[in-house]
Amino acid sequence: MALWIPITLAGAFLQNLRSVAQKHLKSAMGTTGATFVRFGFGLPVAILFLVLLRWRAEAPVPDLQPAFYGWVTLGGLAQIAGTFALIHVFSFRNFAVGTAWSRTEPAQAALFGLLFLGDRVSAGGLAAILISVLGVMLISVAHVQAGWRATLTSVFQRNALIGLGSGMMFGVSAVSYRAASTSVGGPDFLTQAAVTLVATLCLQVLVMGAWMLWRERGEFARIARAWKVSLFAGVCGASASFCWFAAMTLQSAAMVKALGQVEMLFTFAATVFFFREKITWREALGCLLITAGILVLLFFG
Repeated sequence: MALWIPITLAGAFLQNLRSVAQKHLKSAMGTTGATFVRFGFGLPVAILFLVLLRWRAEAPVPDLQPAFYGWVTLGGLAQIAGTFALIHVFSFRNFAVGTAWSRTEPAQAALFGLLFLGDRVSAGGLAAILISVLGVMLISVAHVQAGWRATLTSVFQRNALIGLGSGMMFGVSAVSYRAASTSVGGPDFLTQAAVTLVATLCLQVLVMGAWMLWRERGEFARIARAWKVSLFAGVCGASASFCWFAAMTLQSAAMVKALGQVEMLFTFAATVFFFREKITWREALGCLLITAGILVLLFFG
């Protein structure tokens, strides 16, 4: 088994834990604060990863080229823009359709990876991406009466376009992170991922921190009151991102993001086995499609 596969699975599992923590934080603070904790509390964890890796190797941090900072800036800002676009979709009455289109991230990452980096995806990998994306989109509209047909025919609606824009930004950020990490001159893929993660989180903490100081200062007090859950979200978020970055250093962003759709299966496993909630037939079919896409990726990608 290729090393990037278990690393991606670990990243998806940790991201699921981070999402659970952030949903819990939504009752204690606003969306901006709940988003900021993944960066603010994650940065010290990322620095710790880098320090431990360099201490173990007894080597300094590798020299960084100007292109590295350009890719980090593009990736960090694109991720923030994608997050805000996705949050904006939630303000629409039929937000599920926009959310579904935001799930096209792996397919868009394949396109941007080809355009920016020349990353090519095999026929099997492309089939896996399309199958898993369809599964995730189906889950997103599972509780919408119109269903997936409305999703496929709604591409020119405003919420769908914003959702597509969100997926585009996430696709750009994934490809940018891969470009930044691979531009680091060694000494190993873990150090490359850690350096990229630290630089990215520094940028995102500065940008979001400045925004909160300007527009939402009260969020800092709410974060302080919920510091324990915020710390958990930050640790899980930084660890998940470290796994994503490491995997994308070894493999194309599109393939990593396609396999990362397994996160939805983790979510539904928790829904069924821990919360004893029932799922609809569309959600079940979506899970089957995601599983099929992952199997196609593993055996034919």
